[in-house]
Amino acid sequence: MNFSTKSLILSALAIFTGLTVTAQTYRLPGQHGVQHGELIASQANTVEVGNTTKYLESLFEEEEEPERDIYTEGWESGFVNCYRNSEVPQTAVIDVSKFAMPHPGYITSPYGYRRRFRRMHKGIDIKANTGDTIRAAFDGKVRLTKYERRGYGYYVVVRHTNDLETVYGHLSKFLVEPDQYVHAGDPIALAGNTGRSFGSHLHFETRYMGYAINPAAIFDFANQTTHTDTYTFDKNTYQNARNFSPEANAAYAAQYRSTHKIEYGSSKSSGNKSSSKSSGSKTYKVRSGDSLSRIASRNGTSVRALCRLNGISSSAKLRPGQKLRVR
Repeated sequence: MNFSTKSLILSALAIFTGLTVTAQTYRLPGQHGVQHGELIASQANTVEVGNTTKYLESLFEEEEEPERDIYTEGWESGFVNCYRNSEVPQTAVIDVSKFAMPHPGYITSPYGYRRRFRRMHKGIDIKANTGDTIRAAFDGKVRLTKYERRGYGYYVVVRHTNDLETVYGHLSKFLVEPDQYVHAGDPIALAGNTGRSFGSHLHFETRYMGYAINPAAIFDFANQTTHTDTYTFDKNTYQNARNFSPEANAAYAAQYRSTHKIEYGSSKSSGNKSSSKSSGSKTYKVRSGDSLSRIASRNGTSVRALCRLNGISSSAKLRPGQKLRVR
């Protein structure tokens, strides 16, 4: 075999070897992919669903339950009592410290059974003239503004942040709309004589999950305040008043009539000794969270009058325990 022949053979072998190496190189990714898939499969078989669930639960074991949305249950109901099928607790403590009197009038008809009509009067009637401003008793959101010809007439239902609902009936005009948020003391309507009514007044109800509580269990209407900062609802006693005095209400009624005669410029009040006595000075003890506008609303007066009586400005800072003249 001469040199040229050997050279040709060696060249051929080199070419063949290169082709073989090249062919093997192109097959490696495929083999590697198979091996990689087998490795992942073997690892997947070792994962247990139970352990994974426990691990996820442990991540959120300190998470608190979300706060209940009070504006959902029965919200779309068109009825005053939208809790007919709800489970109501036997007792509940309700915060009534941040309030405003719906109207400074006196009680003209109390809560309770009415023999004349053979039915339960589930609220109280408060003296009010048509066009008088009616205010929200607590913070909350308007659930209903509606008309009922043989009952409430034009009425508003507000659901409050303390879980109470209040009803304002026989109105002449709405000043709010459904789903509108209001604060205690905000104007929500004007008083009237609509529906089953025999004279201009405000029908006012306080309800807890459909139970019509006696408003006199929460409010001291003769003194235009609440009895205490909290009210304990109880299924056995919710119809009872608390410290209600007909004599105190009568005295306040006389004072209210006298004061409003003076405000409206009636000459009958001038020179009347009994009127002068009943409209004597009255003080109010400032509570935490009070403002001049809220105090004025509770006591049937104005911020301007409060400032004049106490020698203060409308921007004056109030201190809990401070006494202000309201009349």
